[in-house]
Amino acid sequence: MSARRLPLALALVLATVTLSACTDGGAPRDGSPAKAGPVTVIPGLTVTPDPTLHAELPADIRSSGVVRVATDVPYPPFEMFESEDSKQITGIDFDLGQALGARLGVRFDFRAQKFDGILPAVEADKFDAVMSAMTDKKARQRSVDFVDYLNAGPGWLVKKGNPEGITVVTDVCGKAVGVQTGTNHQKLLEQRQDLCRSKNLPPIKILSFSKDSEAQLALRSGKVVADYLDEVTAGYVAAMADDGAAFSTVTGRAAVGEYSASPMGIGVSKNSPGLKEAIQAALQSLMDDGSYEKILRKYNVPGIAIPKATINGSLD
Repeated sequence: MSARRLPLALALVLATVTLSACTDGGAPRDGSPAKAGPVTVIPGLTVTPDPTLHAELPADIRSSGVVRVATDVPYPPFEMFESEDSKQITGIDFDLGQALGARLGVRFDFRAQKFDGILPAVEADKFDAVMSAMTDKKARQRSVDFVDYLNAGPGWLVKKGNPEGITVVTDVCGKAVGVQTGTNHQKLLEQRQDLCRSKNLPPIKILSFSKDSEAQLALRSGKVVADYLDEVTAGYVAAMADDGAAFSTVTGRAAVGEYSASPMGIGVSKNSPGLKEAIQAALQSLMDDGSYEKILRKYNVPGIAIPKATINGSLD
């Protein structure tokens, strides 16, 4: 699916891999500033800085040349490691972050942070921003402001061939399913319990995991019958794991249940006035010149693009 084809082990061992940068202390502003020149983000895409956008950044970020970005690794294809032995992050969010940094004339410094601890870490000023396939939700807007950049719905990752025959959401009533802790998908699953009750069916047995890769392991072992996650990630993992022999996906509103069209957003600290506006303007410029689409096409997901960079666009 991706130009960088990754082995199955990537999706399985990433949960145990830890970056050398500590995940609870945040990223210090001691990195070397980005060079004020063109940056090759991916093959065939070079992004040049815009001095006007650079001037819109907060003074401390202009001075350090660094935007500290929290991300929860792994969640392919949004964030992952380049290989089993690598600590170098890659993926949609990372590439887009490098493009945003290049346009702004700074460096987006990605550090690993568990998903359910990301917003508290930003509020504690350990990070300036979040790029981690995070759904823009009104409740989360109390902690950060969102620059919306993608849109995708939920999906099921199931064993190859869908042996449980999941076609409608109530097919998982009474069964164990996996989901990542602290995600919007976990909340959606909890809402699906109402559907089970309405049909006098036993409740879904929701098992939450700190990493989605742990939910994938549970699916492999038979501990759960399905993993509820982003449809893009489900499709990516299904295509990559065992060269496509391990998993299948089930998507569509009948199977996953109704959901609102809440976009994914880059979470930006409320303690950094002007940063969200600068990121929004940089993102819009990448949309306008085709750079944004090139990054999405690298991962074969142009369909999750949105036409305009908005701030706090969620309706719920």
